[in-house]
Amino acid sequence: MADLRIGLIGLGMMGRHHARVIREVEGVTLAGVADSYGDPHGVAGDLAISASVDELIDLGIDGAVVAVPTFLHEEVALRLAEAGVHALVEKPIAGDVESGTRVVEAFERAGLVGAVGHIERFNPALLSLRERIEAGELGEVYQIATRRQGPFPARIADVGVVKDLATHDIDLTSWLARSGFASVSAHTALRSGREFEDMVSFTARLRNNVITNHLVNWLSPMKERVTVVTGEFGSFVADTISGDLTFYENGTARTEWESVMAFRGVSEGSVLRYALTKREPLRVEHEAFRDAILGRENAPARIVTMREGLENVRVAEAVLASAEQSATVVLPA
Repeated sequence: MADLRIGLIGLGMMGRHHARVIREVEGVTLAGVADSYGDPHGVAGDLAISASVDELIDLGIDGAVVAVPTFLHEEVALRLAEAGVHALVEKPIAGDVESGTRVVEAFERAGLVGAVGHIERFNPALLSLRERIEAGELGEVYQIATRRQGPFPARIADVGVVKDLATHDIDLTSWLARSGFASVSAHTALRSGREFEDMVSFTARLRNNVITNHLVNWLSPMKERVTVVTGEFGSFVADTISGDLTFYENGTARTEWESVMAFRGVSEGSVLRYALTKREPLRVEHEAFRDAILGRENAPARIVTMREGLENVRVAEAVLASAEQSATVVLPA
């Protein structure tokens, strides 16, 4: 079978990584690239740089990766859907729910594979964590907490930290818990003099009654990407920068120090860091996109669908509304 011909639209910071990975993945070929601003990172190689999406489509592509700024996602994605081209759109799927809805409906009407680049789902630590939760290793899940903070990325100018970063946490939380968000309560801050928020703290309740907490910002000098899932038998801690997963077990040994026992509620047990096979998440994401286009078994369940990406934007907008209103926002069932 001939390789799938994949086009890349957008040659910025994420585009350069997509170009590299597309060239590495078996069964696909980087057939063309497009960016009206040129190729700042020199990733095109011997490929001519198309000046428009239509010019790229004319090369005869089966699928495309959309790595342009968020405000252009709808325009580019709709043109791909009209041309019958499968698409992997970087997150968020669009700048707002209305725009995202039009994209989702276009791809569904055309019967095309539409995926959103919520890359955390392909991180080895989170993949292992989800498998272990589903195997019952944590028992009942009580709480999910995430911390996603680091320095300001100058490349992001069209959305704030909620839609750019917190959508990762919204997506992975729903995915781990297998439940959507029921309500959110949030606070945001603008400290860097930009138009959009650069800090958010929000709590939530999922539809299955798991409670959650999320701390996200562009204002920390250190970079942190941590997910903590606490349940009946202990806590899992996933570090998605290193790809490490650690389990802190509730202790079974008797604690005789009365003041400590009263303070902790449960005793400390064993701590285990798992040895995981660590593959680059972006490569795994591209393999899932390839397999979905080819219709391989279970492939659709591996991608983050556009419908799921749209729900993430819906929750993000509820977070922003909560912060603006200083009130808890209940999401429609």
